[in-house]
Amino acid sequence: MPHLVKAQAQEGWDEESFQPNAIRTIPPSIDGFTAMVYKQAGTVACPLHAIWPEDHRPGDRRSAAVFFFGGGWKGGSPTQFEQQCRYLASRGMVAITVEYRVASRHGVKAVDCVRDAKSALRWVRSHAQPLGIDPERILAGGGSAGGHLAASLGTLRGLDESNEDSGVSSNPNALALFNPALVLAPVKGQPSVSEEKQKSLADRMGVPPETLSPYHHLKADLPPCIIFHGKADTTVPFRTAALFQSKASALGATCRLVGYEGQAHGFFNYGRQGNRMFLETVRELDLFLQSLGYIEGKDTVEAFLAAANPSR
Repeated sequence: MPHLVKAQAQEGWDEESFQPNAIRTIPPSIDGFTAMVYKQAGTVACPLHAIWPEDHRPGDRRSAAVFFFGGGWKGGSPTQFEQQCRYLASRGMVAITVEYRVASRHGVKAVDCVRDAKSALRWVRSHAQPLGIDPERILAGGGSAGGHLAASLGTLRGLDESNEDSGVSSNPNALALFNPALVLAPVKGQPSVSEEKQKSLADRMGVPPETLSPYHHLKADLPPCIIFHGKADTTVPFRTAALFQSKASALGATCRLVGYEGQAHGFFNYGRQGNRMFLETVRELDLFLQSLGYIEGKDTVEAFLAAANPSR
């Protein structure tokens, strides 16, 4: 592991910012991962958790994956993508799961979550050499609100922290979105949500919802993108992902939508349905990463699951 990573692993941990809450508990650490602070927001230290391949060496230029958890910008835990990270590390990538500020623990709005996501991606890219990654092969991923944050990195301009080096891009090189919130404002010709829901969403955003709506900021420069979405999702309707994919394709961007019949919100999470959908989505993610040259060879998802659950 690079020396800089070891040195920063102990830096700036703010225990009071990671207390249990009614939605989920934030762990002070994840076994086998290294915690590093990527941002100090007032009194809050924002960490990310990284895991390296076993054969990783200083000076490597590995591809990397940076994940953001879901939870409606209110709660959630970086452990949501722990197993996806472990799998990708087993395939030779550096994998990272990010803790960002949320409403229930820090009293922030979604716009602050976006700022934290941009800070995290910029920190990873600016520390590419000590982390042993290729700064031009960074995938951003996430689920639900975390999928929104990852998509925001590839679509929204601005919203950067003024004290950060804007010369270091916060745009990822690829996107993997799991039932992401992509359409946060009305779209002409499409069904609209109730006035009450619009007001609730606007309150959570902290800015006019269109400001943070990835669909409304789509351009042809969207990074190569894959979307995993359940067709029975009532929290984030499948049609919103279809709208995003259709517009992206019309603009000439590479965007693939993989729909899953009968699957509801969060269907992809590790531990659900005997890990059947975890296996299917990670296998598709593996193929996507192979197509980009981020990893090579046949997927090993079944072997990974067998090793993680030896009694089954």
